Amino acid sequence: MTLTELYLMLAVGTGVVLISVTAARLATRLGMPVLLAYLGVGLLLGQDGLGLPFDDAALAQALGLAALAVILVEGGLTTAVKDVRPVLAPATVLATLGVLVSVAVTAAAAYLLLDVGWQTALLLGAIVSSTDAAAVFAVLRAVPLPKRLTSLVEAESGLNDAPTFILVLTFSAVGLDAIEPLPLLVAMLFQLAAGGVIGLAIGAAAVWLLRRLTLPTSGLYPIAIVGCGVLAYAVAGLTQTSGFLAAYLAGLVLGNAGLPHRRATRSVAEGLGWIAQIGLFVMLGLLVTPSDLPSSVVPALVVGTALLLVARPASVLVSLLPFRLPLREQVFLSWAGLRGAVPIVLATIPVVAGAPGSEQVFNIVFLLVVVFTVIQAPALPWLARRMRLTPPAVGPDLQVELAPLDAMDADLIHVTVEPDSRLQGVYLPELRLPPPAATTLVVRGPDTFVPDEHTRLRVGDQLVVLTTPRVREATERRLRAVARGGRLAGWFGETGDPERSAPTVRRR
Repeated sequence: MTLTELYLMLAVGTGVVLISVTAARLATRLGMPVLLAYLGVGLLLGQDGLGLPFDDAALAQALGLAALAVILVEGGLTTAVKDVRPVLAPATVLATLGVLVSVAVTAAAAYLLLDVGWQTALLLGAIVSSTDAAAVFAVLRAVPLPKRLTSLVEAESGLNDAPTFILVLTFSAVGLDAIEPLPLLVAMLFQLAAGGVIGLAIGAAAVWLLRRLTLPTSGLYPIAIVGCGVLAYAVAGLTQTSGFLAAYLAGLVLGNAGLPHRRATRSVAEGLGWIAQIGLFVMLGLLVTPSDLPSSVVPALVVGTALLLVARPASVLVSLLPFRLPLREQVFLSWAGLRGAVPIVLATIPVVAGAPGSEQVFNIVFLLVVVFTVIQAPALPWLARRMRLTPPAVGPDLQVELAPLDAMDADLIHVTVEPDSRLQGVYLPELRLPPPAATTLVVRGPDTFVPDEHTRLRVGDQLVVLTTPRVREATERRLRAVARGGRLAGWFGETGDPERSAPTVRRR
């Protein structure tokens, strides 16, 4: 690749991202899901638009699965475990038993109403039965709903990609006569359980390591945390277990562990998630040839209608029967099963495997996602109000940050009173630090306390001084001056010049 080609590729790539961001803004103003804007950009750039050729289904599948891993990690990182814990049982049943019910009902409808065989019908049912985490996170977090209901839908969308992925792989690789239901069910449960264990284990190990590893800058923490989530996905994939579930659970553990710089981590993860979504949807739009779609319009409407009005409600009703959810919440859950990138990425698996009718399946799934996202997503706020699920207006939640100094434009200075330092014996007010600097904490042996005007410093004391960048240098100079000359350092001309020997002062 020449430098000119590199510059051209960077210009085109950046232009696509900027166009996608602008299109997302337009879609939001029109009340449409942003994923449609990204798909539209891909279609405009594709073979029937500006003519950019892209038909590599295998590459699209690989990049799509990698993007989904990042999206699931971001979903786990931004989900509060205190909200998920009460709904974990119903979400798990929805993501397993509910998926099986949805696959069976959708496949039966496709077989009876379309001219397709059972393998194609089961493929269609498995591909479209997974709700999409990216679509759910993007749409539902803007709809005022009870926290329990939002958490249930989000948890289900994070968990149900795993079983559908296993089913799609199975139906794409072998004929139906070679599939034995009981061994398939056992293998699926094992892959889910093992993938969950791997995700939890890697998440816990990463928390243990990051709590003991002091990184030189706050910007490295988000990279390390997101990297650990993607590592869980990769390890699970290498062991032939559920990478989707491992990625989501690893992100959930890391996001709720109280690690430093949570706000920065969340911002970086959300940024990576948006980049993954833009790249994923634009690429999938490029992969589609619009001139091949008209013949798939009727099948897409038939399968989508059966899924929305029969299969999804049946899966919700059967799965949530033991949990006694109100009927109005079940109605909302039935409508809120949004589809997005996951079904389209899953539809590339039979294409790459060469399964019979795979090209038709891909076109049907693409149209189904576009049409029913347009139908379902804009109606969710109205349905929430109609079902009386919108809570009364309340004030914003209290946002608590473990290490918000970067956001507060503040610095911490850590000072140790050494044996030869003249800080010993000095009362706290005698430090006379430049305002607004203040000594906020003293660590004295096993004790930690907030100092006051009666606190007298001793050898071995560790001081935590909070300051701002504007007066940080003056604060350090004053601390050095007192350490060298004592409380009357100024009378002796001691300025705390850093070029001379100084006490142990460390910035954090």
